[in-house]
Amino acid sequence: MDNNKLFIGSLPWAVNNDSLRDLFAQYGEITDAVVIMDRDSGRSKGFGFVTFASQDSAEKALEMDGKEVEGRKIVVNKAKPQVKREGGFGR
Repeated sequence: MDNNKLFIGSLPWAVNNDSLRDLFAQYGEITDAVVIMDRDSGRSKGFGFVTFASQDSAEKALEMDGKEVEGRKIVVNKAKPQVKREGGFGR
């Protein structure tokens, strides 16, 4: 499990990969920042992930949980491992 990876939820729709990176850059070196997009519409799904170079930076960034960004209180948690889902109904 990557302890440096954080789940960021309740993101404003206007946030993109670059602005997500900028939002968390104050906490340390970021190796990856991605906003998850809907593959059909191309719009943000309102959540993403930020991966830090160090676990220490990720721990510090957890203090962003509940902070207001563009009028929305964001959710910041440690990312959980992706669980492989069975089925998929044609996807």
